[in-house]
Amino acid sequence: MKKKISILMFFLITISICSNVIVLGKESCILEEVSVETMDVKDGYGKQCKDITPDAHFAIAYDAKNKKILYEKNAFRNVPMASTTKILTALVAINYSDLDEEVTISKTAASIRGSKVGFRAGEKVTMRELLFGLMYKSGNDAAIAIAEHIGGSIENFSILMNDFARMLGLKDSNFQSPHGLDSQMHFSSAYDLAVLMSKAMEEPFFREISGTKEVGAEKYNFTRSYSNINKMLWRLPNANGGKTGYTGQAGKCLVSSVDHNGRNIIIVVLNCPTRWEATERVYEYVKANYS
Repeated sequence: MKKKISILMFFLITISICSNVIVLGKESCILEEVSVETMDVKDGYGKQCKDITPDAHFAIAYDAKNKKILYEKNAFRNVPMASTTKILTALVAINYSDLDEEVTISKTAASIRGSKVGFRAGEKVTMRELLFGLMYKSGNDAAIAIAEHIGGSIENFSILMNDFARMLGLKDSNFQSPHGLDSQMHFSSAYDLAVLMSKAMEEPFFREISGTKEVGAEKYNFTRSYSNINKMLWRLPNANGGKTGYTGQAGKCLVSSVDHNGRNIIIVVLNCPTRWEATERVYEYVKANYS
């Protein structure tokens, strides 16, 4: 597996250097500032509709099975997305590593700022545990450890992330890190995040690390037990996955998956101080308007 990744990384880096462009075809990006007074709000038929997420600058409800937008508000604008980035980090790790591989935590990973699991430099944990720490605790230390183990460096792993994003069809995104801390060229859109989450939910292990509330250390012989910080799993009984995020530039963000009559409805709210309530309102709208 490692040899396969090394060859892939060499190929991707060579393409990036020779083309001299940012991946996903964007040489530069001005992150868009949108006031709540100038929102473009549409229903699933592309018609202007009532703004049901007044506190959210960007939002979408997306039917993952039918690939249909049910509600959207500025959903195609390039904006910072904070730790919702970790959905892609997890998906890349699931596809390009062995979950039982042992990973040694570096000093760089242990000393990263922001939300952390609390791994110590030199500590050895499995990739499986890192992924629980990444999604349950939004651990930036877990994100760095994953990136270093798979890509050899943050830069190389970011290239792999962007290549994977292209394969998924994400057109309004560019990734510079596995954790999503504020960076000028690190951005996505509500629509891209909805598509990303819909693809991630097809992976059984991602559904486990994204949609369960707690895991005891004894289940997988982990170094510690974990509790999911995503409150939506408690607030909506049929919520089956999601990822929180927050930075100064991105504001409060939330990507959620909700089981609606056997279909995953992906709800994304970005730069939204009332992200829990806004997500619930969007789901109530979906229930009232779409069978």
